Amino acid sequence: MEPKRLYKIEQGKMIFDVCGGIAEYFNLDPSIIRIAALLLFCTGGGLLAYLIAAVVLPNKSQIN
Repeated sequence: MEPKRLYKIEQGKMIFDVCGGIAEYFNLDPSIIRIAALLLFCTGGGLLAYLIAAVVLPNKSQIN
């Protein structure tokens, strides 16, 4: 069995689409993750973590 990998998606991408990759990893709807990220951004947290993830996470095409 292949281990789960966290990555950025390219299909249906919005901005860097770290949220889409997180949604695929946890088998959730990307809209839920995007709303949660927006709430984190509005409360002052999450923006730095999102930017770091956008730089560090590979694209899905790079790991297949």
